[in-house]
Amino acid sequence: MWGWVARGEVGLAVGVVGIIVLLILPVPAFLLDLLLALSITSAVLILMTSLMIKKPVEFTAFPTVLLVTTLFRLGLDIASTRLILGHGHEGDEGAGHIIRAFGQLMMQGNYVIGVIVFAILVIVNFVVITKGSGRIAEVAARFTLDAMPGKQMAIDADLSAGLIDQDGAKARRKELELESTFFGSMDGASKFVRGDAIAGLIIVAINIVGGILIGVVQHKIPIGQAASTYTIMTIGEGLVSQIPALIISIAAGFLVSKAGVEGAADKALMKQLGMNPVSLGMVSAAAGVIALVPGMPILPFAAISIGAGSLSWRASQKAKEPPQVEAAAAAPAEPAEEPIATALVIDDVKIELGYSLLALINDLEGRRLTDQIKALRRTLATEYGFVMPPVRILDNMRLPTNGYAIRIKEMEAGTGEVRLQHLMAMDPRGGQVDLPGEHVREPAFGLPATWIVDSLRDEATFRGYTIVDPATVLTTHLTEILKENMADLLSYAEVQKLLKDLPGEQKKLVEDLIPSVCTATTVQRVLQALLKERVSIRDLGAILEGLAEAAPHTTSITNLVEAVRTRLARQLCWANRGEDGALPIVTLSGEWEMAFAEALIGPGEEKQLALAPSRLQEFIRAVRETFERAALAGDAAVLLTSPQVRPYVRSIIERFRGQTVVMSQNEVHPKARLKTVGMV
Repeated sequence: MWGWVARGEVGLAVGVVGIIVLLILPVPAFLLDLLLALSITSAVLILMTSLMIKKPVEFTAFPTVLLVTTLFRLGLDIASTRLILGHGHEGDEGAGHIIRAFGQLMMQGNYVIGVIVFAILVIVNFVVITKGSGRIAEVAARFTLDAMPGKQMAIDADLSAGLIDQDGAKARRKELELESTFFGSMDGASKFVRGDAIAGLIIVAINIVGGILIGVVQHKIPIGQAASTYTIMTIGEGLVSQIPALIISIAAGFLVSKAGVEGAADKALMKQLGMNPVSLGMVSAAAGVIALVPGMPILPFAAISIGAGSLSWRASQKAKEPPQVEAAAAAPAEPAEEPIATALVIDDVKIELGYSLLALINDLEGRRLTDQIKALRRTLATEYGFVMPPVRILDNMRLPTNGYAIRIKEMEAGTGEVRLQHLMAMDPRGGQVDLPGEHVREPAFGLPATWIVDSLRDEATFRGYTIVDPATVLTTHLTEILKENMADLLSYAEVQKLLKDLPGEQKKLVEDLIPSVCTATTVQRVLQALLKERVSIRDLGAILEGLAEAAPHTTSITNLVEAVRTRLARQLCWANRGEDGALPIVTLSGEWEMAFAEALIGPGEEKQLALAPSRLQEFIRAVRETFERAALAGDAAVLLTSPQVRPYVRSIIERFRGQTVVMSQNEVHPKARLKTVGMV
């Protein structure tokens, strides 16, 4: 039995049920004394806890404690009222010894004094402490909630910059959530204490008036004796109830007013009040002058003057003690100005958000923008072989309210607008969505789309439309921009990191290759050329083997890239296969092969393409027509050329049809199954 009660949740449940019992069943006087003592001591415990904690969020259970203690006091009020009205005719001990002792202590033989003192306590609690604490909690809750997006952005920016890790960001987000929830709860919980004070006044009035009527009318007690007896017990009961309420109100005031103060209250107050010797000196002088005023008691003001003067002298001496040490310690941290070099730092990837889009950083329908960006970086790392730089997220008030801008190396790479509380609907067939809403162009691919309200989600799904939330629209746009700029984002430092992170068995290959055969810069340029055509560099070992084989015979980056692509034949065929497992190809006719071969001019490896403009336009038109026919048939085809002309054909096609893959015949793996879908 006691083992169950000892468990926290069972003990709390038993306590709440006990409070309900106080509201319904009568309680003997000796048990009421015990419960009143428990009420007073628990209030002191709450006050001491509020004083000693370092931050308000360390006492997040305070709103719940406030509710339980308020209910407990109301239950004691009702139980004591029942005893006062039922046993008051027996004498002032009818409601227990604690109530009688408090009543006699405060009244001092005159119940008018007791009424006035009780009224003052209630007014102090209700008007001063409770109202002030409630106002502080209300303002703190409002400002905390308003500041949440900015604080969340700061956390995400620190995480993206590498200043904190995932665990640190999670802990800071948890603390931010606790802070907003705590002050919001305190705003409502402060109303409990105010209601408790009002209820105390009403209960006291009922007990006095009702007790006198019961004593005089029912028990035939003289009105003077009835007034004295019932007033003693009523004021005693009111004091026993209001003193814990006053203590807990003070605890609430300490708790909500402690925001921004580090450390326990005593240390923080002493540090901030006693840190200025000039202030203490002025206090000493003022107290000394007042002590000399005729008629003023000299002793208390003289004691204060001497004490404040001593503290001022000690503070000034302490400030002078270690001037050399402090100067030496302060010297390394002297530069107050931010170094000019920090202005030269460039963010590789940056997203700027309009004011209304700051909510995307917080939880929006369970999908935060920052979480999607983390998943995107992981996906791109798996797909293309290197980790994209961190994405910095900032607000920009110069953007449209619902607008955003994506920057690569501080240069604008894409802009768009999204609508919060809406969904983007798109027709997979490329047509306009036939639903009410704002018709726009999807920012990543330029397809027709419509912003619809959430209530149309089911109808849009029924019609077969693709539904995308605002955060995903932005993330998709970011994905395409990152893919287009992968080559620029692969810096020399990233290449060094990739080489350093190679498995141990491949380190010898790096040592043999760099710098004796080719430089790290050459490796970087080859990798950038592969990424420019959206070829994964995840199989870095095979790429280095291709370089080690070709680099002794050529210094041309073009020829080195072609040699590496041949090494990656299996990967290229696998990445571009169709749904049926075959590689759909569009072949380049012999006529165009010969035309390109004859148009190559220049000595040795420094050849350039010199094709007549009319022939170039004819080739572009033929490529477009052929690939459009293949697309209508459902094939994402690859253009297949000879190895000699592939780089030059690709340089032309990437200008008007960048998503088209151009492969040479040397890049077709022997086991790849081919499916010819056209010819240029």
